Amino acid sequence: MSDVLELTQELVRTETINPPGRESRAAMILAARLEAAGFEVERPPLADGRDNLVARLPGSGDGAALCMTGHLDTVPLGREQWEHDPLGADVDGERLHGRGSSDMKGGVAAIVIAAERVAALGRGEAGLELVLCAAEETGCEGAQALVEAGVLGNAGAVLVAEPTSNYPCVAHKGVVWLDASTTGRAAHGSMPHLGENAIFKLAPALAALERFDFGGPEHELLGKPTLSVGTVAGGMNINSVPDWATAGIDVRTVPGLEGDEVAARLGELVGDDVRLDRRVDLPPVSTDPSDPWVAEVFGVMEPLIGERPEPRGLAYFTDAAALTPAYGTPPTIICGPGDADQAHQTNESCAVELLEAAAEGFFEIARRWCRL
Repeated sequence: MSDVLELTQELVRTETINPPGRESRAAMILAARLEAAGFEVERPPLADGRDNLVARLPGSGDGAALCMTGHLDTVPLGREQWEHDPLGADVDGERLHGRGSSDMKGGVAAIVIAAERVAALGRGEAGLELVLCAAEETGCEGAQALVEAGVLGNAGAVLVAEPTSNYPCVAHKGVVWLDASTTGRAAHGSMPHLGENAIFKLAPALAALERFDFGGPEHELLGKPTLSVGTVAGGMNINSVPDWATAGIDVRTVPGLEGDEVAARLGELVGDDVRLDRRVDLPPVSTDPSDPWVAEVFGVMEPLIGERPEPRGLAYFTDAAALTPAYGTPPTIICGPGDADQAHQTNESCAVELLEAAAEGFFEIARRWCRL
């Protein structure tokens, strides 16, 4: 059994479903390994039982480090029955099964195995900085807490091991999450004329949101912004006029569309009866495909994916939305062994072959960066 498969299995079996998270369980396992490999390790807490992990392997020179990053939390299991134990990390044929196998404990394992191999070669001219975050799935709170705490070092490039089937991508969308809410006046359900129905006040706004288009030109890699209503709730019971209603709005942004504009345009659309509160506002990430480091990473990954990479963007967001600006906007690549179409799915799995290829590719990328 390969080292990266074994570590991925250990992480899948270490339950870090968010909420509540409990990422400290995984952080402890990885901290012990990285300390043994010679890394300087910190575990800045996000909350009780919810540690981030920052591990540094200093270089001998003054050059910036390579940041390799991933998140430790996973989404819930859902209500469907799983074919395999979602926390069992079973290997069936050529695939590893379990929650987080693709998104993204396999990517985290590949980062750590690659970093251990680089450390075993000795001290290079440049160093490595591993940033393993809590609470990515609920809006990158862990990464944002690290930025606010000022614990990040100096990174000249960022590698994010989110699921891409090992295809190196140079951009991803940003995100704005908003809560749209209305208030009314409660009354008995048999006498609705005595109340004011908050759900009826919210409903026209939801219909308008379904038809809304941000317009403007498409981004060459990320396409158009998107809008989805993900949650709706309201009222206290079926036989009362609801005095409150709320909906969660998920907007994925592209360069040129910022959170203030999103809030302003949607505010005009839904009208004065609907209150909008911003919950998450993270920018898109986009790297110039002609950057020399991008070309180098493309060259490393080409034989591992069986084709010459072309510039691509991703619809989802990553912790790079918080980390890359904090590092001064260095080139950023999203590349990891998970299958993107497996993320958040019942019966999530990951190809063992992709795990092993990722560990090999990340090692070579890191070795070259450190000039070993």
